[in-house]
Amino acid sequence: IRHEKRSNAVLHKIITSAIPDTVGGKLIGLVTSREAIPDLLKLDDVIDLVVPRGSNKLVSQIKDSTKIPVLGHADGICHIYIDKAANINVAKKIVKDAKTDYPAACNAMETLLVHKDLAGKWWDLNETCCWNSKEGVQLYGGPKASVLLKISEAKSFHLEYSSLACTIEIVDDVYAAIDHIHDHGSSHTDCIVTEDSKVAETFLRQVDSAAVFHNASTRFCDGARFGLGAEVGISTSRIHARGPVGVEGLLTNRWVLRGNGQVVDGDRSMIYTHKELPIKA
Repeated sequence: IRHEKRSNAVLHKIITSAIPDTVGGKLIGLVTSREAIPDLLKLDDVIDLVVPRGSNKLVSQIKDSTKIPVLGHADGICHIYIDKAANINVAKKIVKDAKTDYPAACNAMETLLVHKDLAGKWWDLNETCCWNSKEGVQLYGGPKASVLLKISEAKSFHLEYSSLACTIEIVDDVYAAIDHIHDHGSSHTDCIVTEDSKVAETFLRQVDSAAVFHNASTRFCDGARFGLGAEVGISTSRIHARGPVGVEGLLTNRWVLRGNGQVVDGDRSMIYTHKELPIKA
């Protein structure tokens, strides 16, 4: 913590020294203790937005203790659904990356859903178990998968392991997968692996998450990878910015109208002509 405080102090000094004097160096403040956070969260009259970065517990506590809008996410329970029309080699590659590339990341896979028609072939060939054993991933099953694989049953489907562990379950079809994701997911990032374009489109249209992928690792949900520059955070909110949020995602519009005496007057003498106008910086 002492190292973090010193680093933040240096970063604050660099940022404020780069701000023109006409703007003011006090524009950006530095908070050095957690004790000051509750007081900051009461300033809803002067603070427009809170962007918490930290654990599920931290984000949840902040959301519960302020009237200020909070941009972010508490949970990162990401799913991958392996459809019956999936290319197994593609599926293995994606699942391995999504779980083991960086298990602590919020966009790492936490639950693997497998179509029932693949259950026998998938498990008998150890298509998943082999990479899990090699990578040291602890497997937990839903009610169906735990019996089939003879593994411990997960305590809950709403689990973010943030480690080399994941939950596996068997589902009847893409609609069952979608229902499962809506019941137990966190609206962060969810993926379908399939060669059936119609099934893929159904998944992409109906899964109400901030990011939905087809045949690609959930780990791609990232501001830098999306070309947003510095990532402020990832939002699962359905208001304003969703998914990875860069600096532009923090901006809102302000409307400026220049007239010479026009009045609405019930729109009786007004004709509106709308056209695109260049935006001046």
